[in-house]
Amino acid sequence: MSEVMQFLQITFKPMVLIFTLSNLFAMGLQVKMPNVIAELKNKKGMVLIFVWGWVLGPALCYLITRIFPLAEPFVIVILISSVAPCAPFFPPMVVKAKGDINFAGAFYPLVVVGAVVFIPLMAPLIIKGLAVSPLVLAKPLFLTLLLPLAIGAAVRHYAGTLATMISPTVIKIAKIATLVMLAQCVAIYTRPMLATAGSFALLSGTVFIVVMGVITYRFGFGLKQNQRSVMALGMLTRNLPAILNAAFVIPNLDPLVITFAVWWGVWSFVLGAIAARIFGKQAGKTVAGEI
Repeated sequence: MSEVMQFLQITFKPMVLIFTLSNLFAMGLQVKMPNVIAELKNKKGMVLIFVWGWVLGPALCYLITRIFPLAEPFVIVILISSVAPCAPFFPPMVVKAKGDINFAGAFYPLVVVGAVVFIPLMAPLIIKGLAVSPLVLAKPLFLTLLLPLAIGAAVRHYAGTLATMISPTVIKIAKIATLVMLAQCVAIYTRPMLATAGSFALLSGTVFIVVMGVITYRFGFGLKQNQRSVMALGMLTRNLPAILNAAFVIPNLDPLVITFAVWWGVWSFVLGAIAARIFGKQAGKTVAGEI
């Protein structure tokens, strides 16, 4: 193994942490609590978040594991991912899609809380012989997902001037961390993932991403276009740091679990970016009154 590859592998976990903390802190800095509270009163939107995130998502993932002949490590990733919607690169995608930032500000904390609650409950049922308690799994999820988001929102609420001042820098750091982390993923995991060619792993992930994106965007049940785009982007992507942080504390885990989780995250980034561009064009047509 080359020194460069060793360095990339050693720094991968810290970079995942920086990527997660910076993106969630940046999201928190953009959240205006009065607007979020107002969106939380949108019962239709909140019900759809629950139905799409923790009914449709798990059901679709389970169906995929029954249709495709997948190895156990891939099944583990798919089923854990089923209860962890919304990637940390969600905020810049919302901007690209011209989505409703207030709706996104209410959406994101809800799905993060859902991931923190459901992953520790699901993991022992999915992974045979797992002896790690739900609290042990929940702790890193709370510290890396909920805490930076809450701190950012608190800074915005109680020190708005400071939040406005530091937000551009934090966003730049988050973008750089995202690019570096994705580059590390490609460098470290391309060869192991190519070795799984013919395993239906990436095909299963693609099916999930496309189906979730189409259903949640097309069936908005009265939500505005810029809210449907937020919903779709959150539901078609998966929270890679949540999945990885849960996996990192599981002893003797098959390396293919990490490999597939990383590649699902990278692939959802690619397809999510394409979806955000499409939604952004649709938003322009909506404003112009064409649709």
